[in-house]
Amino acid sequence: MLPYPMATSREEKMEIIGEIKERLLQKYGANILAIGVYGSTGRKTDGPYSDIEMHVVTKNGFSLVEQEFIFEPFKIEISTHQADELIRQAQTVDDGWAIEAGVYVHIQRLYDPENLFEKIKYLPFQAPDSAFYDVMKQFMIWEPYETMGKLRNNYHIQNWNYIPMGARDLVWRTAKLIGLANRKCYSTRARTYEESLQMPSLPAGYKPLAQLVMAGKLDDKHEVYQLCEDLWTGLNAWFQEMGIDYKVKELPI
Repeated sequence: MLPYPMATSREEKMEIIGEIKERLLQKYGANILAIGVYGSTGRKTDGPYSDIEMHVVTKNGFSLVEQEFIFEPFKIEISTHQADELIRQAQTVDDGWAIEAGVYVHIQRLYDPENLFEKIKYLPFQAPDSAFYDVMKQFMIWEPYETMGKLRNNYHIQNWNYIPMGARDLVWRTAKLIGLANRKCYSTRARTYEESLQMPSLPAGYKPLAQLVMAGKLDDKHEVYQLCEDLWTGLNAWFQEMGIDYKVKELPI
């Protein structure tokens, strides 16, 4: 077994994080507005093999290059943003919102004299309902609808190897829609399914298929396919309940 990625303690992580912070402040001084840690290390739920993810916010008009590198025993990612850019990104609602918005919400502050991180953590939730529904509408067309077409095609031609893959895709994409519908972002990608099952608004058919995907029990291709059909029916009924119509009545061209 290769020795890397290497295990590190939280104390070791925080030590190298502190060194990076001091180097950045010494080199760039007043051009830096804030430095923080996000991801599992920022949430204080990191494990021995977790990486280090840092936000570095600079004044508008001053930019730094983002970096991602291995400095053994650490993997380190330094995301850099000018202040207005960070605000804009935190306010953005897109199909990855439920997975990605947490990077603006759960930040351990290292240097933040103007309380910038405290201000931005509310921004991901301030978009109007219409913004979330518009994203859900477009995403339904781009991904779940297309995935269901592939599932039906491959079931029709008896390409059984695709059915588990399509089921995993359908559940993952539904989990993203669930986060959007409930205005809740997941704490980590690794816990997306279990956290999605705890949300109040779910489409019918999601739970049994998600449980099979989590358990890795996708051997019965006919059962899995039928559960995909059940979820697809539930997804469409769920959209109707929310008043989201993703089909057009006339050609838009």
